[in-house]
Amino acid sequence: MSDRGFQIRDQYAVHFITCTVVEWVDVFSRKMYADILIDSLKFCQDNKGLNIHAWCIMSNHIHLIISTNGITKLSDVIRDFKKFSSTAIVNAIRDNPQESRKNWMLWIFKKAGEYNKRNKTYQFWQQDNHPVECSTEEIVKSRMIYLHENPVRAGIVRFEQDYLYSSGVDYYGNGKGLIDIIFM
Repeated sequence: MSDRGFQIRDQYAVHFITCTVVEWVDVFSRKMYADILIDSLKFCQDNKGLNIHAWCIMSNHIHLIISTNGITKLSDVIRDFKKFSSTAIVNAIRDNPQESRKNWMLWIFKKAGEYNKRNKTYQFWQQDNHPVECSTEEIVKSRMIYLHENPVRAGIVRFEQDYLYSSGVDYYGNGKGLIDIIFM
């Protein structure tokens, strides 16, 4: 599917995006791969000008409400994040002797890569990320609720603040999450 209907028009505005693993493979059901995403996001914060307002990693996708420092284009940061994280995660899968799904996952990523001229070998992320500009308080609120309720709707936790891989604890709990956020 093409991104033509979903483009980042204002590169410096706050956006809600979703990055999804090809074929909806449940990669992030393993902690070590979710941790690679966390590290990649932190790197983008420290080195690419990424502002994270809210986030949630599910088993096969990540939701983000993000912006940049006003210098770097948001699409450039997303591109770099997806490129680095995909390479790091595929390498981690390939090098993990305990990964029981290794051959199956690598086969899926390789097949997806064969259909995409932009990739050399593997495609990990779907091409699109369906950016939605958060131009009003209503859009921000609805996307924030959707993002944080994702693990609740999936039956993983009862309350948003109980999910480790999201900013739910920052917004609904009394603690601090795994990633520094800029509150909205």
